[in-house]
Amino acid sequence: MTDSEDDFGLLETEEVDGVGDEWEEIDVSDTDADRIARKRDREFSEFRKRIKDADQFKVEASVFDDATYGALYKLVQDGHIDAFGGPISTGKEANVYTALSGDHEVAVKVYRINASDFTDMRGYLDGDPRFEGIGSDKKKVVTAWVRKESSNLKRARRAGVRTPKPIAVERNVLVMEYLGTEDGRAKRLSEVHIENPDTAYEVVKEYLRRLYDAGLVHGDFSEYNIVFHEGQLYIIDLGQAVTIHHPNADEFLERDCRNISNFFARQGVETTPEELLAYVREYATPQDNEDTAPGSDDDAVPQGTFEDREE
Repeated sequence: MTDSEDDFGLLETEEVDGVGDEWEEIDVSDTDADRIARKRDREFSEFRKRIKDADQFKVEASVFDDATYGALYKLVQDGHIDAFGGPISTGKEANVYTALSGDHEVAVKVYRINASDFTDMRGYLDGDPRFEGIGSDKKKVVTAWVRKESSNLKRARRAGVRTPKPIAVERNVLVMEYLGTEDGRAKRLSEVHIENPDTAYEVVKEYLRRLYDAGLVHGDFSEYNIVFHEGQLYIIDLGQAVTIHHPNADEFLERDCRNISNFFARQGVETTPEELLAYVREYATPQDNEDTAPGSDDDAVPQGTFEDREE
């Protein structure tokens, strides 16, 4: 990282009509992937066997059930994935892999449908009107969570926050922009030496404000989900992000400010959690408009080729 503020230039924001919980109802009914998995035609069965036998996908059944293979098959058929690469990361809730989409490398995030413990997710779901009626059905919870992550990424980008571009969603699989080079994934702030922590802090502080201005609270903000890519700071892992109407939004915002402030204080920046929280609340002006028409923050992701999706 350099000591020039130009290396951390911020994006222009986009005007929006309002913020909050306003978007189309999330559809958690059977998807094409579920129907493909049930149909089990010869072509799909061959695809499933080919993926299952590949070295990079030799993982436990909790990650790749039949409908997940169906989701991947659908994404291949729709032209979002041409070839699979290796794993980027593994976690309790999801694994992330590289893949090719045309001439571009993308990231494929596969959430585990059969994960045994959804305790960590529940704190971000309970009280959120978008998840009313879903209950404890694992398939519905994960399907909604993946679409929520895609929508949160889009909303953050409209607010001028650098995040991976969401490309396509199918059941429990999210395809998005890959942040990295031929040498590997982009490094987290926790993994690099920050040459100018004051400049980096100013960018992250502005990201916090812009997220809140757009009606979002990250909910798990720290040095572990901020990455350094092509001279810029990007925010990742927005699946758990909640809107300002969530009953725990204030608590999550305070925790985000505490995590960020404490990290940069260890880098020598003069900051406190209280000062950061006060800055966000003073300078962010989210339009708390609950009457905004449904669909103004549509969670559908753009379709078409990668070139069509470029901004």
